[in-house]
Amino acid sequence: MQKMKCLIVLTLVVIAAIAHAEGWKAARQDYGWSFPGDHWARAGYKTEWWYFTGHLESEEGRRFGYQFTFFRVGLMPQQPTLASDWTSHNLIMGHAAISDLTSGRHVFSEVLYRAVPMLGGFGTYPDSLIAWSRAPAGTDGRWTLRWNGEAFDFAMADRKAGMAFSFSTRPLKPLVFQGPNGYSRKGTGPMSASQYYSFTRLLTEGTVTVGGETFGVRGESWMDKEFGSNQLEEHQAGWDWFSLQLADGREVMLYLLRDTSGKVDFARGTVVSPSGEAYYLAAADFSVRATKRWTSRETGATYPSEWVVDLPGEGLRMEVAPELADQENRSRAVRTLFYWEGAVRVLTGEGKRIGRGYVELVGYGTKRKPAI
Repeated sequence: MQKMKCLIVLTLVVIAAIAHAEGWKAARQDYGWSFPGDHWARAGYKTEWWYFTGHLESEEGRRFGYQFTFFRVGLMPQQPTLASDWTSHNLIMGHAAISDLTSGRHVFSEVLYRAVPMLGGFGTYPDSLIAWSRAPAGTDGRWTLRWNGEAFDFAMADRKAGMAFSFSTRPLKPLVFQGPNGYSRKGTGPMSASQYYSFTRLLTEGTVTVGGETFGVRGESWMDKEFGSNQLEEHQAGWDWFSLQLADGREVMLYLLRDTSGKVDFARGTVVSPSGEAYYLAAADFSVRATKRWTSRETGATYPSEWVVDLPGEGLRMEVAPELADQENRSRAVRTLFYWEGAVRVLTGEGKRIGRGYVELVGYGTKRKPAI
């Protein structure tokens, strides 16, 4: 086990060392999108991820939030010219979490492998398999992400963590670009951007296993796909990201990038109308103010834990609060890797529930810069 931990740490060091290597593709304003092919891995970009979150409920009324993410981490821009199937220019990393909102329990699992046969990899369009990896040690089977013709099917299991899920989705609203033509700026530099799109409402059905029980569930999910090569600028140290699904049919995505002092350095957002039209927000178009804090007993990190979110142009003033205080994802393999990713409820100032969503808080309680 100690050797495995050392190997993982060494791998992350290698990733950081090549972060400025030449030859990576940059995000472009004039990127020529092609669907469904762009749901699959995009060669030549240093970082890429497929990200799902959602709120689900069983027939018995048991409520869950979940997160599922596959990351492609580029080691070099092209496959090495060696006559072996075991050469690799990518890592595949998976993160999964279940928040049992009824019992108050949050569980997290992870995988990290080289993208080689028997360990993990990325499919090629039009094969339905988009990404896969072996399950964690001690668990048979694979984690998988597939295209089902309309949207995505995905599954994971971790026997040691006592968790599993298998979901099938279909779109309730069309795909939207996050930023004009899917060009999402993260700063003022020419490379500080990603290609970014979302399905903001996916009908989701399947099963959740947690605490030794399996539940049939149904609900709605949010899906993000991003890829790029140098999104964060040197002085940026983390971000707060919001995806909110409102009862009136709108969705709101906001991100705030922070510098090393904790000050918001760059911010953007998107509002999606009930009919699926996207309206883009500059930093001056919204405000996010934290009103409470929560400190993790496990890591010592202190996170914002409740917020007032104002979008004057949309006539929205929202209070956003976690469904559970402790929804921190803590890596077992790399103890310095942790972040808060959790289900939230959206309320009016009078306490009326008007929506739900997810919030991601990265870069709190650590001096390690996120490796994207």
